[in-house]
Amino acid sequence: MSKQNRFSPLWLALSAVVGIFIGTFYANHFGGNRLNIINSGTNKLNNLLHIVDDQYVDTVDVGELVEMAVPTILSELDPHSVYISAKAKQMAEDDLRGSFSGVGIEFTIRKDTLRVQNVIKNGPSERAGLLAGDKIVEVDDSAFVGKTLTNEEAMHRLKGPKDTKVKLGILRRGEKEMRHVTVTRGEIPMHSVNATYMLDDETGYIRLKNFGENTYPELLIALAQLSQYDVRNLVIDLRGNKGGYLGSAVQIANEFLPKNRLIVYTEGRRSQRQEFRSDGRGSYQQIPLVVLIDEESASASEILAGAIQDNDRGTIIGRRSFGKGLVQQPIEFNDGSMMRLTIARYYSPSGRCIQKPYTNGQDKDYEEDLIMRYQHGELFSQDSIKHTGPEYKTLGGRVVYGGGGITPDIFIGEDTTDYTSYYKEATMSGLVLQYAYEYTDDHRTELSKYDDVKSLDQYLRKQNMVERFAAYADRQGLKRRNLMIQRSRRLLEHYLHSRIIYGMLSEQQWIEYLNASDPVIIETLRVFRKGDARPVVTNETD
Repeated sequence: MSKQNRFSPLWLALSAVVGIFIGTFYANHFGGNRLNIINSGTNKLNNLLHIVDDQYVDTVDVGELVEMAVPTILSELDPHSVYISAKAKQMAEDDLRGSFSGVGIEFTIRKDTLRVQNVIKNGPSERAGLLAGDKIVEVDDSAFVGKTLTNEEAMHRLKGPKDTKVKLGILRRGEKEMRHVTVTRGEIPMHSVNATYMLDDETGYIRLKNFGENTYPELLIALAQLSQYDVRNLVIDLRGNKGGYLGSAVQIANEFLPKNRLIVYTEGRRSQRQEFRSDGRGSYQQIPLVVLIDEESASASEILAGAIQDNDRGTIIGRRSFGKGLVQQPIEFNDGSMMRLTIARYYSPSGRCIQKPYTNGQDKDYEEDLIMRYQHGELFSQDSIKHTGPEYKTLGGRVVYGGGGITPDIFIGEDTTDYTSYYKEATMSGLVLQYAYEYTDDHRTELSKYDDVKSLDQYLRKQNMVERFAAYADRQGLKRRNLMIQRSRRLLEHYLHSRIIYGMLSEQQWIEYLNASDPVIIETLRVFRKGDARPVVTNETD
């Protein structure tokens, strides 16, 4: 055997080792945001998967094992590091994008059937002739009913690329035969600003439901609309706003702050401190400002509220916010799925991290925090708020707390005056929502005669809605409690009317109805009338 042939196996082995080394080096150093499951040293997880795939008694789908393993690994880190499948990723991104492609309806699922609740004006479904109240029972000639029907499956079947067609089989009230309608999918706008109007002659109101790609320009349009009414005070309502893009919150805060004010900063073990400051170009630096928050205001909502509070730029009213102060970086996988990995914490201008305590991603107390707040009475009494972080000082020297959300300057608890166990069961069981939808569907022709909140509410007051509901609920197994029903009559009537108004009128008209008797709004107007909205602190740092 020649020397060349004798050393060939050795050269092949060395070439393979070098190739693996080079491949590993480039994968680790030049992989961008696409994560490769490669470790230097012993890779127990990879070895385990190889052994299972090679030697396990039955055939195993290794890809499926990985899909189950990755969320479990991330869940050991913190509550907000998560894995998102390719299918779920698309849905999550649609919520914050300026638009998505679909058929243009709001729907609800009742009795295993998809029912059209609202048809978006000038959208694809309206052009195709769909009406609120229609039941969609077929999609592309396949049955679309039953216990397997979910919100996720419905959105998956109804969304699709622009200009593609979907054939719907619908049942319409008063018609015995199913009719077929072909809808050409189109762009459906997703708005962050869902209400803009004047609360009184001087006070403008804007409600933001999230912080998406178009939130800032939408806010500027809303402010321009209000300026036509000579607005002198401004309310930004962040209640129920679970957050979104940090950049949108920074842009909005910049509109209200003088030059060079710290808005927020982020910092982590591998992430250097990054500061976001105002540039002084905001057009609304002097207007008296109130920001509304509650226990569901999170993330970007807390960035905006914290920037306003710590700079003493406005007054925060409501209840303590959620307490999410972790920054996630999206990292994509080759199959279209992704993970959001916590890489830093964000801090308000005073230096407080508003992230509430947690042990890991499976912390039961963290998941049930809002329930615990309710049980401890925090939603009803300011004295029940428990701060876990140290004291900090605002620009003007006021004391604020970290370690668990933004505590408002003025606390407004939930009104429990007429609250009873009957009302609790009626609302939490979903019976109120169910009855309101069925009543709306059964009386849609009559209700459609009223196109404003006042006239529709007046009509409903004559229909004795509470008695109708009590009889319906009794048939569904919620036993009548006449004394409790009488005590909670105001709450029940307001809830029933609000859901019917939501089903028949616009989202803004629904919000206007809720705000008309809202204690938080009433207190906000009182604050403006008394001139108690926090003044601008004028000293600047350059």
